[in-house]
Amino acid sequence: MTKKITISPVTRIEGHAKVTIHLDDEGRVERTYFHVDQFRGYEKFTEGRFYDELPMITPRICGICPVSHHLAAAKACDEILGRPVPRTAALLRELIHMGQMIQSHAMHFFELAGPDLVLGWDADPAIRNVVGLVRANPELALKAVKLRKYGQTIIEEVAGRRIHPSFAIPGGVNASLSPESRDRILKQVDEMIAYIREGVSIILAFIEAHKEECDAFAAFPSAYMGLVKDGGTLELYDGIVRMAGRDGRVLDEFAGKYYLSHIAEKVDDWSYLKFPYFKPLGDPEGHYRVGPLGRLNASDRIGTPLAQEEFSKFKTMNGGKPVESSVYYHYARLIEAVYALERAREILEDGDILSRDVLNPGPVTNEEGIGVIEAPRGTLFHHYWVDERGTVKKANLIVATGHNNWAMSQAVDNVARGYIQGHDIPEGVLNRVEGAIRCYDPCLSCSTHAIGKMPVVVEVYDHEGAFVASRERA
Repeated sequence: MTKKITISPVTRIEGHAKVTIHLDDEGRVERTYFHVDQFRGYEKFTEGRFYDELPMITPRICGICPVSHHLAAAKACDEILGRPVPRTAALLRELIHMGQMIQSHAMHFFELAGPDLVLGWDADPAIRNVVGLVRANPELALKAVKLRKYGQTIIEEVAGRRIHPSFAIPGGVNASLSPESRDRILKQVDEMIAYIREGVSIILAFIEAHKEECDAFAAFPSAYMGLVKDGGTLELYDGIVRMAGRDGRVLDEFAGKYYLSHIAEKVDDWSYLKFPYFKPLGDPEGHYRVGPLGRLNASDRIGTPLAQEEFSKFKTMNGGKPVESSVYYHYARLIEAVYALERAREILEDGDILSRDVLNPGPVTNEEGIGVIEAPRGTLFHHYWVDERGTVKKANLIVATGHNNWAMSQAVDNVARGYIQGHDIPEGVLNRVEGAIRCYDPCLSCSTHAIGKMPVVVEVYDHEGAFVASRERA
């Protein structure tokens, strides 16, 4: 008889999910499921609103990465407006995006994944958390807090508030940057780069000490997707979409506004989260990964020196082929954080950053707009349809965590099969299953925005476990 193990809730992630592991009589894994059981209906909420409200409405999807939704929404609204954004406005938007990347990547690595990497997969759960991390290495914990604070400070100095800023609007932004704010941000950049490079040393030491396990941990082939510019250079704010195959070769490149011609979504009945795939390859061959690992596997270079130095190391870690192990998401995440800090400095030192030319307003020109950006967790699409007055008729969002739904399901199944042998299952093994999900840093609050019914289903079983009846209420 099949035995089921449930891990609920999955800890140290944003949002709510559970994992069910089904074992046969011998204790072998038959199948593992990653269930996203959180529901939010933001696409439906937007209907009937005026389009320029969406950069304020959609960030409420999430308090961890609101800037990503704020900017994707603003970029979609720019398309509806049909007017180019002034260069300074684009720089300021990108700057708060770099702040978002810094704070999100730092928080995940040090505070959510850190307890596993610093204290160990098999550490006592009572100490395998951020409090245990503080006790084990208070100096490192303080640097982690300062890193996240710095990223949030960038957002606050530029956009006026750290969470849910009201800054990017159709046609640009609503405020310029003061010299004082620029100088306060610049003053700390070098110190923060030093902190994030300590994180790089931690993950490289962890990989070296556990090389065999790391290389095999939730490792499987897939395609990879991310934004690039200038012939394959990593891009986080504005570029073209590149899809790389399992062998690392470029399968396709396309402007984000054509995403519906390249990406489809399927639904399975055990998750509220859809499963996107690359249309030309179909399901299941067309499933891909996004986020730090996906972006680095899809890119050829990084445009800043320190990040490029680490990127060159990353590219050699699987003999020049795409890096498949999910553990390497943590290394890729820190490489991106180095890039975000270096790029923030470049933007702040740009001669146009203090210009007051930040807005190019106008009437509604187009009845459709698509905004694409690389959120910390991966490629984010906002697509709005409006009427001639700018009232939203329909919206479609494909969120980073949604792109990775298939990969997270593969990851938990891969780890469960690799570590569970028999019915005696140590707690550290179950933590590894959770850790496979944490590699992807999912934000389930963002991702579960499907529309439709959520019926209440009551199933009745007798004392021997046999199914008796089912009732459903819409």
